[in-house]
Amino acid sequence: MKLVALALFGLLWLPAAGAQDAARADYMLHCQGCHLADATGREPYVPNMVNQLGRFLAVPGGRAYLVQVPGTAHSPLSDAEVAALLNWLVQEFSAPTLPADFQPYTEVEVAKYRATRALDIMARRRSLVVAMSNQATRRDRSE
Repeated sequence: MKLVALALFGLLWLPAAGAQDAARADYMLHCQGCHLADATGREPYVPNMVNQLGRFLAVPGGRAYLVQVPGTAHSPLSDAEVAALLNWLVQEFSAPTLPADFQPYTEVEVAKYRATRALDIMARRRSLVVAMSNQATRRDRSE
């Protein structure tokens, strides 16, 4: 309760401006409780997002996965708010790993991915991690 009160108090100090501040506030209210303020999570139960999100965006299916994880797919945020939050997250915590051709999420794209529920999100994550590992191995061999 004390943590929630402090978070809400902190929101009063946020400038009334743009999407970056709103996304940061949404992270504080909807994600930080599990993923922590620095996005390091609580392995093995809550994944670390630091320098990981861009890696998901670089493999087929990874972009949809980030929208379809339960915390995102079932959040009370609108599709536009989720798009803004994801765009803020990847820049704030994973900018070094973003693919060169990264395109920001859109409200329409988030709505499409949220409409399709992932049946076994852990199996999906495992297959994406394997794909990321294979991609890194191929990249290392070509260097």
